[in-house]
Amino acid sequence: MKKIRVQFLLFVYDKTQKLYRKYFKKKKRQWQFNERQLLEFREDSLGRKLGEFYHKHGFSMIPKMENHDVHHLITGCGTNFEDEIAMQYLLLGNGKLNAHLLAAIVLGTLILPEYMKIYFNAYRKGQTMRAFYEWDFEGLLWQNFEHLKDFIQQKDPVVLH
Repeated sequence: MKKIRVQFLLFVYDKTQKLYRKYFKKKKRQWQFNERQLLEFREDSLGRKLGEFYHKHGFSMIPKMENHDVHHLITGCGTNFEDEIAMQYLLLGNGKLNAHLLAAIVLGTLILPEYMKIYFNAYRKGQTMRAFYEWDFEGLLWQNFEHLKDFIQQKDPVVLH
């Protein structure tokens, strides 16, 4: 039964992701790098880790959606459907809010409710991280991946005066 539910989600995703890019990402340009070029970055860089991610999973870059793949690396969220939904919860906890994210959360929760504990934990994790959902990671591809990840996973400190 789960297989049918996931197939339904894949169908909906396939039909909506082009619309999402067209209407929600219309001002965004696609990155100037491809998967092969990312593998040429320094071994410890974000660019190289992203290239390895694409290679490992057999994925190709989707124009204007490259940051989404970086979010997988930074957050440690997997790529199966329940992890994709968990990442949307994490991004909501991190402060991102738009109609596409809310639709993914609502539909994902209705279709795969048995992962609600994972979703809630992802939401809480997003709340504990620095707000990164609006970052343009293309300019950070040369940065050390572990340092960048550590920086993001530390919530902004509260300063008392």
